[in-house]
Amino acid sequence: MFIQMLAAAATTAAPQNKFGFVEALQAGGFIAYATVTILGIMSFGSFYIMFTKLFEQSKVLGQAKDIRATFWRAATLREGVAKLEKNSAFRQVAEDGLAAEEQHDKMVDSMEAHDWLHGSLARSEASVNSKLASGLPFLATVGATSPFVGLFGTVVGIYRALIAIGLSGSASIDKVAGPVGEALIMTALGLLVAVPAVLAYNWLQARNKRIAELLNGFSTDLLANINSKGAVSPAVAAAPAAAKPAAAPAAAVKK
Repeated sequence: MFIQMLAAAATTAAPQNKFGFVEALQAGGFIAYATVTILGIMSFGSFYIMFTKLFEQSKVLGQAKDIRATFWRAATLREGVAKLEKNSAFRQVAEDGLAAEEQHDKMVDSMEAHDWLHGSLARSEASVNSKLASGLPFLATVGATSPFVGLFGTVVGIYRALIAIGLSGSASIDKVAGPVGEALIMTALGLLVAVPAVLAYNWLQARNKRIAELLNGFSTDLLANINSKGAVSPAVAAAPAAAKPAAAPAAAVKK
């Protein structure tokens, strides 16, 4: 009785799926594997750049919050620079500004100090912005080209389906399901790689613009402070006063 039940279960078991993802790749051969490999490399590179750039931007934005709390509270610019992080983008701009001030005193022509300092600070800003923007062109390239890489696999899959129809003389589902399924998979993979890359590119670009605004504002304040010999500086809120210790209770007077 038990053997008969096992035989009945075997005959009513669901048929094996021959049109899965791995089967589609095997049917597609070298072109299918190459397309998936290229899309995989694009996707890995996109997420790597996205997380590394996000970390860099978050670090710079955190440094911007410390400018008014540390740099502009110092007695001199050099003391303020010493309080900033060693690899801070704002410290780089401040050091370049102080170096430009020293270099101007060594010039023999009558170049305006304002023009020289402004150009030096702008060059320092451009260096920081260029570093933050590195890697973003890769995201733009992936977002623009990965759908076409997937489309290439789609075209090959449809072509293989047409060949199968021509050889068999009929458009039965078992002849075209594999190649058509492969074509749809390639289209989906191309879109799956492109959409995160485009979203990450636009988001990181917006954050870079915010950082550029902060750097420009800092360099403008720095330029005014250097040219005025420290007379002009941004308004800084006073540091919170330390809480005074509570007075000790008076001792009881003995009668």
